[in-house]
Amino acid sequence: MSYDSYVHRARPGAPGTPILFVFHGTGGDENQFFDFGGRLLPNATVISPRGDVSEHGAARFFRRKAEGVYDCDDLARATERMGEFVAANRDRYESSTVLGLGFSNGANILANVMIEKPGLFEAGVLMHPLIPFRPKDRKAKETAHVLITAGQNDPICPVPQTVELADYYKRQGDKVTLDWHIGGHEIRANEIEAAKKFFAPYGA
Repeated sequence: MSYDSYVHRARPGAPGTPILFVFHGTGGDENQFFDFGGRLLPNATVISPRGDVSEHGAARFFRRKAEGVYDCDDLARATERMGEFVAANRDRYESSTVLGLGFSNGANILANVMIEKPGLFEAGVLMHPLIPFRPKDRKAKETAHVLITAGQNDPICPVPQTVELADYYKRQGDKVTLDWHIGGHEIRANEIEAAKKFFAPYGA
């Protein structure tokens, strides 16, 4: 799979700097977090792909059968495709470190790539993720840093499943931080501040 297999925006950084992939939510596109990613890591390469699935005109990264019910075959397809896209761009831009940030559906594809392809991402910010199944424990020893941000009253991503995902990554040996707000399925200021703090070590 090629570095341009997804419609995307790219802002090259210098060779040897990190590469940050940003993933939009349902109905977003490659513009949703592109500028935000550039502000988080001004010296990094920033890549923002557009989901290749349309749900009644809304772009997504994989299909679902209903709210919270995933088409797991298509999720597997999307995970393979995205993993190849990430690796191809990492190599194209000669990047030192692979980082990710995603919201909602974008967080879900990032989360599943980190589950299925350990070692590809060194660190990821998952904003309001939902993995409604129990992932298998990984066999590889590679670990990552994970920040999960979520709403305590999120009707789409219930608290118990958010905690279960955090616990999964912890069992794999990942370093995990959870950051909550009292609201629902929206990004609030504390999440942005948490993401800035999380990525600060990679911006030096």
